[in-house]
Parts: sequence; C-alpha cells; structure tokens
Amino acid sequence: MARKLWGDYSARQRGTMRVLSVIELVLAFTAWIDLWHRPRELVVGRKAWWAVVIAINFVGPITYFGFGRKAQQHPQWTHRRTTT
Repeated sequence: MARKLWGDYSARQRGTMRVLSVIELVLAFTAWIDLWHRPRELVVGRKAWWAVVIAINFVGPITYFGFGRKAQQHPQWTHRRTTT
C-alpha cells in the first residue's frame, strides 16, 4: 500500500485529523502543565518518566490522568450558617 499524501485525503478526513490533532495536543499540554505544577509526592513514580509517557499519542496523557496522579487531600470545608 502506497503512502497517502495530505492532498489524497478527503476534506472530511483532513478535518477529522485536524480536530483529533488539536485534542491530542490539548491533552498532552494539559498533562505536562499538571505534572509540572504537581508536587512530587502527589505523582506515582518519577516525574521525568511521566513526562516521556505523556508524549505517547492519546494513550500517554490519558494514562497519566488515570494512573499517574495521587488523589489530593482537600481541606475540610466548614459551612457556617449566617444569620441576618
């Protein structure tokens, strides 16, 4: 099978590839930003390893979001009743 060039794809196929590429990039950049800002103790394993894994198409960022982050401890919220 010969390799297809960009012009060989239909307009719909090119549009779909553009949309999927944007989604993939947004996922990857969001994961890298989260990894950069997340403290080391809230990451499962080494941060450098996760930075490489995130670069693997759709699978990397989804794997990081699913398995690479530890749950954050949220502060206990105290709701006060205000009386007027």
